[in-house]
Amino acid sequence: MYALPVVLIFLLILFVTGVKVLQEWDRGVVLRLGRARPGIKGPGLIWLIPFGVDRMIKVDTRQITMQVTPQEIITRDNVSTRVTAVCIFRVVDPAKAITQSVDYLFQTNQLAQTSLRSVLGQHSLDELLSSRDKINEQLQVVIDEQTEAFGVKVGVVELKDVEIPVDMQRAMAKEAEAERERRAKIINANGEFQAAEVLTKAAETMSQNPTTLQLRYLQTLLEIGANNNTTTLFPIPIDMLSAFQEKHGFGIDVHRSGATS
Repeated sequence: MYALPVVLIFLLILFVTGVKVLQEWDRGVVLRLGRARPGIKGPGLIWLIPFGVDRMIKVDTRQITMQVTPQEIITRDNVSTRVTAVCIFRVVDPAKAITQSVDYLFQTNQLAQTSLRSVLGQHSLDELLSSRDKINEQLQVVIDEQTEAFGVKVGVVELKDVEIPVDMQRAMAKEAEAERERRAKIINANGEFQAAEVLTKAAETMSQNPTTLQLRYLQTLLEIGANNNTTTLFPIPIDMLSAFQEKHGFGIDVHRSGATS
């Protein structure tokens, strides 16, 4: 008479105890009596055999951003520097992450550190500063090949900071200043060369037409008279006046060989 209610109550307790809820980003690896069950649970509502028969380990499948511990690096050109990097990864195989690694987060961090020292040691300091994209891709490939064994996919590795010794910073500053001075001298020399070319062509053109040269002579007189309050004596050759008389057909009475402007 009382057996049926007892059984129902027991089944209800069994059901309620075994009900679990997994979030959208969570996946569950179920161990039944110590053995991994095939398949991954979640997300949503799942049921496990209670009383220690089934044990579930949750794995977060969202992207994880991890700052790699700063590493002391000796570059290929024997410069000692301190490098900080950021590694972005996610778990793509929760079963492997649980069964093939004791702590996949710690293991990924350690692999990132060793790969950082190994890869950066093959490059010079100039390459670390100017070819970061190439080095980042190389680091991503190297680390991802190692983490694939325990179900972790490394998506991005970025060099965050490269600390340069003070004496090296001074040497680089002097080198940059010398380079800027070199470029300034080249630009100045090119400008003078182009100006000389233009003046040469102008002189050739004016030499072919005496009237143009004489007009330029008179324009210089006007400019001097406009820009100065003092009286300036500027000698005018007689042949210039004669050229104007012949060109324009008017008479000029020349009493002296100089003009006042």
